[in-house]
Amino acid sequence: MTSKLAPLLDGQDVTAPPALWHRMGAQIRNAGRPGVGAMAVSAVDVALWDLKARLLDLPLIRLLPAYHDRVPVYGSGGFTNYPLDRLTEQLAGWVAQDISRVKLKTSREPDRDPRRLTAVRKAIGDEPEIFTDANGALARKEALYWARRFHEEWDVRWLEEPVSSADLEGLRLLRERGPERLEIAAGEYAFTSRDFVNLLEPSAVDCLQADVTRCGGITGVLEVAGLSATRHIDLSAHCAPALSAHAFCAVRRLRHLEYFHDHVRVEQLLFDGTLSPDGGALRPDTGRPGIGLEIKWADAEPYRVYGARPA
Repeated sequence: MTSKLAPLLDGQDVTAPPALWHRMGAQIRNAGRPGVGAMAVSAVDVALWDLKARLLDLPLIRLLPAYHDRVPVYGSGGFTNYPLDRLTEQLAGWVAQDISRVKLKTSREPDRDPRRLTAVRKAIGDEPEIFTDANGALARKEALYWARRFHEEWDVRWLEEPVSSADLEGLRLLRERGPERLEIAAGEYAFTSRDFVNLLEPSAVDCLQADVTRCGGITGVLEVAGLSATRHIDLSAHCAPALSAHAFCAVRRLRHLEYFHDHVRVEQLLFDGTLSPDGGALRPDTGRPGIGLEIKWADAEPYRVYGARPA
């Protein structure tokens, strides 16, 4: 940010984030657009959109081509190191908040998953949907075996990254040969528009995912939204709930947002103005300008790595 992006932005018109987004992309070409480079551009792009909205004294959603005024969420956590009582308490807690979809991690030790899924299904009842996330832990045939069991025995409806998201043929195999009502999802590790096209062109996913902190910020989300719409594939937001609530209201083929335990905890720790689900959805706060977050400097200070508080 300081060496590549800040000099580029100095003195520029902050009311034109998309134009600056394209210039930032060119600026980091040699440094590497995927990975850290894309995350730096994402952070600056979000800041530019937030600043523009604050200068106009408008909530960010009012600057975007919004199709929605709220984003449905699914509760996400269920880590593999949780004991069963903590696992079931967390997922049942989301159901009690009218969140009808809940996700747990699977496949780190696959033989443990039947017991975990049985406990979750018993705790939440028959109606809520169970989502699973393998984080790319399985090989193709093993993933196909578990996909069938997950759906047939526990009515799992969503299998995220059953194989590595780089294994496009493997994802497509799971999508084509797995249960028809079990959706295959990936995209959280996509950084550039080409990454998303690579997932969409071979029909590798039933639902595409995008992370506003990785895919180029607000401007990047708008580009990905266009790609998903032209291919008639829904788009799901990966984490960062306060940012995603605004950005993904501008996604025509919106599916839902991952209300991820760790991100929620960090947002609530460091910011005022965080959002809480109401009726299974997050609604951007239109009474606050920009994204609506204000950093709690005293609470954030113990986590400082370098630099100084802005004047």
